[in-house]
Amino acid sequence: MQKLQLANLYRSELIPISGKLVERYNKCLVKLGFTETKLTTFSIDGIGWSPEIAEEKEDLLYLNNGDANPHGIIISPLQKGKPVYVSFHTFDRDMMQQVFKTHGNKINDITRDCAICLDFDQSIDAFYEPLDVLKYDKVSIHFHLIDNLDTIQKEQQQLVEDFKKENNFIDENLQKQLLESALKYGDLRTRDLELHQLQYTTNSFFTKAFGGVYLLRDFIKDIIVFEDEKWYKEAIKDTVHDVLIYHIEQPELMDKLRSHDIIECNLDRVVETPRYDRIKKYELAKSIDKAQHPIKDILNDKLLFKSYLNKIDIDSRKRVMSVERYLEKLETSNQYKIADIVDEKLFEALHQPHSSISAKYHDLLWKLLINVSSKDILFLYWYDKEQFYKTYDTWDDSMKDWVIETISNNI
Repeated sequence: MQKLQLANLYRSELIPISGKLVERYNKCLVKLGFTETKLTTFSIDGIGWSPEIAEEKEDLLYLNNGDANPHGIIISPLQKGKPVYVSFHTFDRDMMQQVFKTHGNKINDITRDCAICLDFDQSIDAFYEPLDVLKYDKVSIHFHLIDNLDTIQKEQQQLVEDFKKENNFIDENLQKQLLESALKYGDLRTRDLELHQLQYTTNSFFTKAFGGVYLLRDFIKDIIVFEDEKWYKEAIKDTVHDVLIYHIEQPELMDKLRSHDIIECNLDRVVETPRYDRIKKYELAKSIDKAQHPIKDILNDKLLFKSYLNKIDIDSRKRVMSVERYLEKLETSNQYKIADIVDEKLFEALHQPHSSISAKYHDLLWKLLINVSSKDILFLYWYDKEQFYKTYDTWDDSMKDWVIETISNNI
């Protein structure tokens, strides 16, 4: 990942944590029911997730108490606006934006000497069946302060009230309690430590529960798409819920999304776009076994591109150029069908959210499309960074150079 890091393409907005903040972070972990980290320095993202702690615990989702109970940690106001690098839901960053928009000033004050635990409660204690994700409606965001600082504040206020009564000001025991509390926690009497719960309303979303599930609402009929075949097979046994259920690799999924005007693909238009150019280059790169030139040069130089296009086997050549071959043939006769000439996965990769679809659904649909056919390296980076990083590790250095250049030129 060194090349990505140098290009600021790998978790470049993490916040470094050390010193007293480590202690506060550990108190949050314990309060949430987890074990402390042994690390003395680490970094966190907008929701409080740390890649170093995830590696230490060998658990990418170490801030979850099961799929139904995700959590977050705020120990710094610098987390405002930062990315959520390992989202359990596609709406996690939206929830954090709501948190800071509503309670930003209080968070600035509280995190001077305290940390905040976040509980994202969708009123589901645990998942038992894959269609339990349909229960997602409203997520209540609860806030909990470490050391029960809000409770200590009330105790301080009560001590002061007691101190003012009659002759209590000469009570040495009361004086001692006041002094000890002030020395340990500071003067909390006038600070605003109350963070009222927030409510976030979900619509369509993706969740990592059950191996990855897309729930598409607000269309002709609710559609649920499973990435994990095991949970898909379990879900289709359901006879209660009126939803359409698909596995992400089913060709019928794309047919249904097209027929519902959720996605579309106009080959005449898309062939003129930079996205098509990226996908075609990616297809060629995958087809080259042995290259005498760097992949980056082959894909960026038109002469070298043509040279290697003619060096690969005929089936690969037809696949790489299948869209243009189809459009050329269509000019002479309308008897040709897309499926007869254009590679299926290539055709799927060229789809986009339908022009009639509200913009609020676009990111989710792009994420779904890029996971149906992940041939656009730029959109893979934008919409599924975790999968991008896994795929990136499989490429040789020259391919990585082209990928980094392509992404950097489009950011």
